[in-house]
Formats: sequence, structure tokens, C-alpha cells
Amino acid sequence: MGKQGLLKSSYGMNNCQIRCSESSPGGDHISGRRPLEGEYLLSKAGIHHGSKNDSIPCSFASKGMYYGRRQMFFLSHVRSIALVVAFMGALFLLDSLMFSIIHSMNLQISPSRMESDGLQDDDHGAYDKQEWTPIEMYSQLLNLASTDLTKRGVEPDLSTLWEEPYKEQASAWTPCADKQGSTHQGKSPVNNGFLLVSANGGINQQRVAVCNAVAVASLLNATLVIPKFLYSNVWNDPSQFGDIYQEEHFINTMKDEVNIVKELPSHLQSLDIEEIGSLITDADIVKEAKPADFIRIILPILQKNGVVHFLGFGNRLGFDPLPFNLQRMRCKCNFHALKFAPKIQQAASLLVSRIRKTDTARSLLDNQLLGNFTADTPLKGRDASREPSKYLALHLRFEIDMVAYSLCAFGGGEDEAKELEAYRKIHFPIVVERLKKTKSVSPAELRKLGKCPLTPEEAGLVLSGLGFKRSTYIFLAGSGIYGGNSRMHALTRLYPNLVTKENLLTPSELAPFRNFSSQLAALDFIACATSDVFAMTDSGSQLSSLVSGYRVYYGRGQTPTIRPNKKRLAALLKESSTISWNRFQERVTKMIQEDQRVNVRGFGRSVYRQPRCHECMCKLH
Repeated sequence: MGKQGLLKSSYGMNNCQIRCSESSPGGDHISGRRPLEGEYLLSKAGIHHGSKNDSIPCSFASKGMYYGRRQMFFLSHVRSIALVVAFMGALFLLDSLMFSIIHSMNLQISPSRMESDGLQDDDHGAYDKQEWTPIEMYSQLLNLASTDLTKRGVEPDLSTLWEEPYKEQASAWTPCADKQGSTHQGKSPVNNGFLLVSANGGINQQRVAVCNAVAVASLLNATLVIPKFLYSNVWNDPSQFGDIYQEEHFINTMKDEVNIVKELPSHLQSLDIEEIGSLITDADIVKEAKPADFIRIILPILQKNGVVHFLGFGNRLGFDPLPFNLQRMRCKCNFHALKFAPKIQQAASLLVSRIRKTDTARSLLDNQLLGNFTADTPLKGRDASREPSKYLALHLRFEIDMVAYSLCAFGGGEDEAKELEAYRKIHFPIVVERLKKTKSVSPAELRKLGKCPLTPEEAGLVLSGLGFKRSTYIFLAGSGIYGGNSRMHALTRLYPNLVTKENLLTPSELAPFRNFSSQLAALDFIACATSDVFAMTDSGSQLSSLVSGYRVYYGRGQTPTIRPNKKRLAALLKESSTISWNRFQERVTKMIQEDQRVNVRGFGRSVYRQPRCHECMCKLH
């Protein structure tokens, strides 16, 4: 358009020199053309187009064309001016973007980091990927906690938080499941056949199944074939026993109690196990079965066919009553025979050394879990006069499957309720159908009963209530946190030094474990078990149970564990808008310390979680 206008202006000037009086409004043949700025100025000066015979004085026309040419100059440079303005605006936006990135990096954690930590499911991240705003259920209490942490930051750390409150009683118990007592009967010379086990679930459920299988094989005088791990659409991990544990160490450690082989003899491999009636599912034997149940149901099949295959084998063997030797065998399997594969130990050693800023083994736990991948001397370049960094490991059980299954509400309003309901319909249809037929319990009542998973915010309030300083290094274990930054904001506000294995290991160091959730979970297991303090948010979690049991067995009174009572905590948090911070601290501390008392395993309780019993440990005095 500018080009056309400029041509027309030149034409007009030439025409004026030849025939000044000849001008017509109908001379513009470009219909719909926007009037040029020079034409607008002529109009404003009172020079109007008249009839066909009206004429415009040549002096006015020349003046109008002058203004038109000047305006055409500006029009021809509009694009350049616009580009300059756009460039400056882009620089401003880039500056703002870089500031946002740097700020977010300081948080040291993001939903994408956490999602790579465990269960991967397309439905898991829908809520996380939305533009997030902080979700806080206890804003007033959170403000009190933040203020207290700021004040406490300048005070010397004189707390005993890093020590067990009942150290003397705890240190009296020492590991001895690998010792042969006077009642040790040894391995039976009789071999009734071979025991196959296909364990389901994740790494922690499979670990329990393996040790239960060892005990059952000994009970039935059978040879155990190294268990297989079933592939699950939930865990999406094809890892087998040898990918996670050391096979030869497992076989050699248990050789005095039970025969273990890597595969069936060739003459049995062609058998159709199901056709001959040797396939045993969870429907064939009750949960928490007694030894007598296995002898009555399984032994005749084993003696007849020479082989039995347990498919699933989840929680099939009860804890009590059980003969002393079988119980000890379970403990020996869990605490001595199952050593992680070297590549897992090596990666875990790197992870732990980077939190502590030293690769020196500090405890019996380190030696058991990290193997030969610890050094006798600190990392090069480290100041020998400085103490290694202490760290707290936190296992947050706040994945979307856990949250949805609980039927609780977590302050996310209608959007949260709709998303969790949609997730339940897809993943827990049985729960949805049951809710239709029974009277449902309200989310508020479930929280009161202690049935709701603790949120990251609640975990942060417990830690600050106990007195952990803002500078505390926290290793976060667990799968993708539901709600991502919206949920994590309250925790990172109180404790910014939050790290995960994805923060501590390089992409190349993590590469061998990608798409193997069980092997990634093994790294979490080791980092939690070797931590100076371990905090859990769900005592029913298999990982938390096994880690806490491992710390009891090898800890010798130097491995405090924080296990909140969710029912008591719910009652306390109900007063969040009125309670003083000092009172909150007193009640939280009392709740945790009461749980840390040294107790002997109760009847029917898991030896994997509570190994303080004479079958697993020895008491010095």
C-alpha cells in the first residue's frame, strides 16, 4: 500500500506541472483504498473534492503532495521500527524467563524429577502438568513453623534429634540370625521335590516372598529354584532375581538350611505344571497360612509330582506360630542372604557419598548395603577436620494411587475430587462398585481415624515440630508426588535442601536403571536405610517397614526412625488454627518419642519390620 501511495503521489506532482487545473475525485481507480495521510491533511485544511468540474489550485496540491511524501517516509520505516520494538520486548521476556528458571532451580525439585522416581502412568501426571498454585491445608501453622525455623537458623544445633532416645536399650540387641544355635538341625537329607515361586508385586513384596519361600522349602524338605518375579502392568519392570540380588551369595548363604538351584532339572522342565495339578495360586492356600496348612495341602502334591509352582505367593506364610528355626531362616534370608547386585551397590554408594560429602563407610549398615563400594578414606579434597554431612531420608507415600484409594480429601477442592474419582473408576473399579452398595465414610471421618496418607505439608510440619533446622538435608524417596509443586511447595518452603536420586546422580549414572522401577526402588531402599534419620509417612508401606527393620537389625542404637501416629496427628492438626507453636512442638515430640521405645516383637508381628526377637537377634544384657 505504501508503494502504491508513493507512486500515486509522484504521478500527481508530474500531472500538476503539466495541467494544474485538471483534477477529479474519481481519478482514483483503487476501490476501497485507505486514504493516505496526505489526503487526510488536505481534507482537514478544508480542501474537499467537489464535482467533476471542480479544480484544486496547483499550490495546494503541491503542498498536499509534500505532506504525503513526508508521511510516506515514516510509513516506509514502520516495519523497521516495529522490529526494533519487538526485539527489545523479546530481550525483556528472555530476562524474565531466565530469572524464573534460576528461581525454580533453587527449589531443587520438580514434578518431572519426582515422576521419574517410581510408577509411571499416563494418568498420574494429569494434575501435575497443570499450571500450579500452592495447596496448603494448615496455613496458620505453616507460617508459625516457617517463623520458628528462621529464628532457629541462627542458633547453635544442640539437639539430640540425630540420636535414638533409648540408645542404651536399643544397642543391647545385636544381629545373630546367621549364627547356628544349639537347636540348629541342619538341612534334611530327604528331598521331596522342587519348589517354584513366581512372586508378584514390587521389589519389597517380592523380597518378603523370597524369604517366605526359603522357609516353606525347608518346611517341606524341598529344593528351592531361585524365584521368578512376575511382570506387572503397575510396576512395568521386567527385572528378575539376578538383576537385583547376587544369586551366588544367596545360594551360598542359605546352603546349610536349604538347597537352592538356579533352574529345574531338565527332566522336569517339559512338564505341564498346571495339567498335573501342581500349580498353586493364592486361592488354594489361605493368607497368613500356618505350617500345618502347607503340610496338609502342598506336601502330598509335591511328593506325588516332584514339583510345585506357587503363582503369586503374596503373604501366604504367617508369622506365628512358627518353629524357631524357620523364623530364624526368614531373618537370615532377609538380613544376610539378599545382597543387592554390584551395579545397584555402586550407584547407591555414589548417591550416599554425594549427600554426606564422603565415601567412607561409617557403620555396619554401610558395609552390608554398599558392599565393597565404600572407601577407608574420605573423598579427595575434603577437609579432614570437617564432619561428614548428616541427612534425613523421607519416604513420602503420596502417589496418586495411594491418594485415590484412600478416599480422603486433601484440600484440592472440586478439581481434586473429580480427578481422584476418575482415577478410581479406571484403576480401582471394585472399590467404586463397593462404594455404591455400602454406606461410605466421610473424608473427615477417615482422617480422624488415621486412614489418610500424610501430605508433604504434614510431613514438613512434623519435622519442624521436632526441631529439625531449615538447613537439614533431606533425601526424598518414593514415586511421583501427586500434585507436584502444588503439594511440594509447603515442604520446600520449610526445607529447601531437598534432593532425590535424580538430583544426585548424573543422567549417565542413572541410565542403566531407567525403565526398571524395582532397581530404582532399590536405590531408595539403600539411601533410606543408611540415612542418619529415617522418617516415614505410612507405617504400612512395605519399603518403610523393611527399611525400619533393617535399621533395627544393624543399627545398634544409632539409627533413629520417625514414625508418626496418623490418628494422633490428625487430632493435633484439627487444632491448627488455635494451637500455639510451642504446644504443637511438645505434642509432636511426645508422639514420636513414645513410638521410639525399644520393644520386643509382638505375637504375629513381622520379623522383617520388628526383628527384636530371639529368633533374629541376640540380647547382650
